[in-house]
Amino acid sequence: MIMKEDNVQNIRWNLFRRLVFFVLGGILLITGNAKGQTTDGGFLPTDSCVKIGHLPNGFTYYIRRNTEPKDRVTMYLVNKVGSILEDEGQRGLAHFMEHMSFNGTTHFPKNELVDYLQKAGVRFGGDLNAYTNFDETVYELPIPADDPTLLHNGFQIMRDWAQDATLSPVEIEKERGVILEEKRLRDGVQQRLRDRYFPIVLNGSKYAYRVPIGLESIIKDFKYETLRRFYKDWYRPDLQALIVVGDIDVQETEKMIVDMFSDLKMPAKPRERKIYTIPLLNKNQFFSATDKELQTETIEVLVKHPEEIIKSDDDFRKALILSLLNRMLGSRYYELSQQANPPFIQAGADITSFIANLEVADAQVSVKPGEEEKGFKALWTEIERIRKFGFTKTELERAKSDLLMAYESSYKEKDKTPSDTYVKEYMDNFLKGNAIPGIDFEYQFVKKALPHFTVDDVNRIMKTYFNTVTNRDILVMAPETSKGKLPSQTDVEQWMKEVADSALTPYKDSVSGQTLLPKKITGGKIVSERELKELGITELKLSNGLKVLLKPTDFKDDEISFFAYSPGGTSLSGDKDFESADAAARLVNNSGLGNFNAIELSKFLNGKRVNVSPFMSERFEGLQGQMSPKDMKTAFQMMYGYFEEPRADSVVFTGLLSKEKAILENRSNNPTLVFRDSVSAILGNYNIRRTGPSVKKLDEINISKAFSIYKERFADASDFTFVFVGSFKVDSIKPFVAKYLGALPQLNRKEQACNLNIHFPSGRIKKEIFSGIDNRSTVELVFSGKYNYTTLENTRMNALSRILTIRLTEDLREKESGVYGVGAYAHYSKYPENRYSLFISFSCKPGNVQKLIDETLKQVKELEKEGPSLVDVNKFKAERTRQLEVSLKSNDFWLNYLGQKCLDNAPLDDVLTYSELVNSVKPKDVRKVARDYLSGKNFIQIVLYPKQASN
Repeated sequence: MIMKEDNVQNIRWNLFRRLVFFVLGGILLITGNAKGQTTDGGFLPTDSCVKIGHLPNGFTYYIRRNTEPKDRVTMYLVNKVGSILEDEGQRGLAHFMEHMSFNGTTHFPKNELVDYLQKAGVRFGGDLNAYTNFDETVYELPIPADDPTLLHNGFQIMRDWAQDATLSPVEIEKERGVILEEKRLRDGVQQRLRDRYFPIVLNGSKYAYRVPIGLESIIKDFKYETLRRFYKDWYRPDLQALIVVGDIDVQETEKMIVDMFSDLKMPAKPRERKIYTIPLLNKNQFFSATDKELQTETIEVLVKHPEEIIKSDDDFRKALILSLLNRMLGSRYYELSQQANPPFIQAGADITSFIANLEVADAQVSVKPGEEEKGFKALWTEIERIRKFGFTKTELERAKSDLLMAYESSYKEKDKTPSDTYVKEYMDNFLKGNAIPGIDFEYQFVKKALPHFTVDDVNRIMKTYFNTVTNRDILVMAPETSKGKLPSQTDVEQWMKEVADSALTPYKDSVSGQTLLPKKITGGKIVSERELKELGITELKLSNGLKVLLKPTDFKDDEISFFAYSPGGTSLSGDKDFESADAAARLVNNSGLGNFNAIELSKFLNGKRVNVSPFMSERFEGLQGQMSPKDMKTAFQMMYGYFEEPRADSVVFTGLLSKEKAILENRSNNPTLVFRDSVSAILGNYNIRRTGPSVKKLDEINISKAFSIYKERFADASDFTFVFVGSFKVDSIKPFVAKYLGALPQLNRKEQACNLNIHFPSGRIKKEIFSGIDNRSTVELVFSGKYNYTTLENTRMNALSRILTIRLTEDLREKESGVYGVGAYAHYSKYPENRYSLFISFSCKPGNVQKLIDETLKQVKELEKEGPSLVDVNKFKAERTRQLEVSLKSNDFWLNYLGQKCLDNAPLDDVLTYSELVNSVKPKDVRKVARDYLSGKNFIQIVLYPKQASN
């Protein structure tokens, strides 16, 4: 139920979202350019690199110069205005207002704003975006900073959004349908359950009845003045902030903000902006429900606490201890999951921010049918074990090492931090008052504080937060088939008591003292080296035949990414062994490596920034991952190990398969998965390699056979290619390449992947799928066939799909108000044959399906007959050109690009002329590819309808 974020790059953000300064009347007590010094009383400092100011009308601004990415600036208009401020007759209008800001402002009438920005290369939805939550509405605009006119107009857009939306009746009427379609997309099992448990979990507060999407009845029928009243009441300067981070001049930017935003007006009689809260009721609550579309049964325990304001050094220390505690909790439950017959499908616990003024200690478990007591007791036993005996010193040291590594990595990357990261921190500072001390202060603080934390510090917080005497909610949710069989509140409370009264034993932290690899590695040699100077690439050939491409970059200071492949994959295994082959890499990934089982490997890697994993696709097998430069040795040892020292842990994998089977038993309850499986099967001509997962397929996996296939596919390194991109010097990485990759086995096999001849079916096909209870349809239209695979043709096909998306958005969304979103997506392949597919996807009201399909095919025919307008072609060119400028400074782009070129046996230097290819595209070129590939000779129409539509 509670969103979890586990991305390492978000660690600082998650921690500091709770650090706050005093707030007085909605205006922060921070002025000017703070000097990064700890204030009296131990308050945390404010990063001196951000300029924070306030205009006389109450408007706040944040400005920071940041050149990542270069020649770009990100602007956010943040409003302390959300659905919580809606009157009863306005439910949904905070979100509606967000939409209307894109449908006409003083300087950009109607849809001119989107059209203008698309011409400048800014994508609607992809770049230009917004969201509405309970307490805030935020508008996002990343734009090029190297065009003074565009930059000025970017500020004008923000100014218009602040107070100059036109709210035309015509545009309001058009947007009603769009928002109803967005609501239709959100409706489903999770929304149905939230509607039922929110009043309980949110203690009957106003938050329980102000979900941002609102009420359908109000969206359909509100009067124009009702929306205008909400806008006039709440879109005002004392509740607004502009955040500008990017490749800009701070003083010039501040002058522009002062000039453009000082005339924002406050209402003559401003309404009080109340700070709403969720009261603690000092009682325990219980909720139980079933739903036809749920797949698994879950039991969740939430213990609610007031979220503490964190403003001092001591407060920061407590936040760090909470982070350590969450890491150790995660490790405990990971170990429990590594069993032959795990007592649950999934389980976990943590302490996290919740909604409004609350944070929660949250423990939840997904259980197998009929194993509610067994699964819940396994979850709760670990909570009680920690409450009674605490964590161990070795667990704490690993958690410290892991947390320090995350901060150290952020510190090393401080000059390469993306602007979006700063924007999020400043946004949280404005909305909640969270401190923004900056990574220099944070890293030094963490280095000094971590050594002083003890297990007693962590254990004390654990006991406090998981005290379930009061303010505890228990939620039980399950598929409809479990109705009448679910545990009651008395049952769950009795299980908790039985666990607390049981004879628990302390946790034993088993740590292997062995090295990762069991044998000494002799290494190999680099036999040739050549430079591809235009691309900044060095190509190496090793004595065992292995090929290596090295591209050093300075885009990140603490990141090296890699990709390795060899032809073959599951295509070389017959249908009888396909399931085993498909599971082979998964088996090895979950079994540990070398001398370590999975748990020991996880502990060994604590504090290291290393991720290496094998994969096996239909046509290739290989490795992929990332590392910090300081952890290169470990990463290369793991690469070597996945060839020479893989493990097959049948106990762990059997447990994994049992959990997957439990999930699959009710897969047919989920209409999205039913539709996805159906589309895959239809497009794959019902080949067993294209049909969806099933318990029967899992039963076909033979662990011994899977491991045998894995070892056979990784038995010969001579046909492997490794690609490394990131922060390294060629001379520094070469010794690791020679020693570890050069020592890999050499059989000199000459292999190619097998052509399985699995093609999309020919002709015109219509299929209807009936699943689900929501009044919603999903449409998939597919054109496919043989293809002329060249870089030029691919560019023109990309132009076709993007222009089709723009036109369909204008038609189906803006004109017809029939969809929330629609997209056309082109796929093309060189191997095993030159083939293409173009998908058009959208969701809508079932009664509108045929009408919208007809409109879609009308747009396709117009492109075939007349071609696109020059305006739309230029939009594609601007978008692709601007995207490429940013992508060329990204490790991910280069790794994906070089990897795909290698897979396709294509020239590596195509990227050098890509801008020229994009700029060469003309309307007639797009019309030609539309005629060549969208004739409808091979056309598949697949539509998902709700079950009742079949009656």
